[in-house]
Amino acid sequence: MDLDFSEDDIHRYSRHILLQEVGGIGQAKLKAARVLVVGAGGLGSPLILYLAAAGIGTIGIVDDDVVELSNLQRQIAHTTDRIGVSKVASASQAATALNPGVTIEPHAMRLSADNALDLMGRYDIVCDGTDNFATRFLVADACALARRTLISAAVLRFEGQLSTFKPHQGGPCYRCLYAAPPPPGVVPSCSEAGVLGAVTGVMGTLQATEVLKEILGIGESMSGRLLVWDALDGRFRTIRLKPDPACALCGPEATIKDLSAHGVPEGPACAV
Repeated sequence: MDLDFSEDDIHRYSRHILLQEVGGIGQAKLKAARVLVVGAGGLGSPLILYLAAAGIGTIGIVDDDVVELSNLQRQIAHTTDRIGVSKVASASQAATALNPGVTIEPHAMRLSADNALDLMGRYDIVCDGTDNFATRFLVADACALARRTLISAAVLRFEGQLSTFKPHQGGPCYRCLYAAPPPPGVVPSCSEAGVLGAVTGVMGTLQATEVLKEILGIGESMSGRLLVWDALDGRFRTIRLKPDPACALCGPEATIKDLSAHGVPEGPACAV
């Protein structure tokens, strides 16, 4: 474990190092970690910024969209003067400005069955911040097949959900919760139904917290639990999840062995 921190590093991460659960060894774990964020939007923005602030050594960002004016109500990694700029470039600029000591790996592309498995396999943890069921299931399937931990969040209107999926460690996978995507048009996207901007900030920040917990090995993992938040009521509740023995992805008689059933997700850009 590389504990070679500069004086500036010690000062920057001093509040982490003071924590008994983190310390210098924990900060070194964060420095050595590789985390992929899918979607540099409402969830990805606070997530990327907090990962960079925490000193995650390598942060991958994948998104194929550009910054639009309507994004700025919630996508706080972007600014008005970067409208029209690639979201990956904009988020990379924001993260580097916050902490030039982290490495940002930009992937300005749309995920597909041809590239998802290879991309997920390059990172330790994958975070899903998308607003497109085709992409969400592609990410979930690729993570399970690549044996990578997936930290997934979703938001709509005034509500958010969060869970961690580790089927390679005996926990349920995303398809244990949702066996298949809903029919088109049944569940509206944020662009159709709206979302309170601050709700994406809360859920993205919770994602970042779970990433740090997984890397540091502290606290109770959200694997096997679904956190549901209703912002209007100000209530959090937790639902227990169990592996589905009939799951097509992680069950004993799983039928999903590769990503051949997935194509390139269609529709609008996939970040919330």
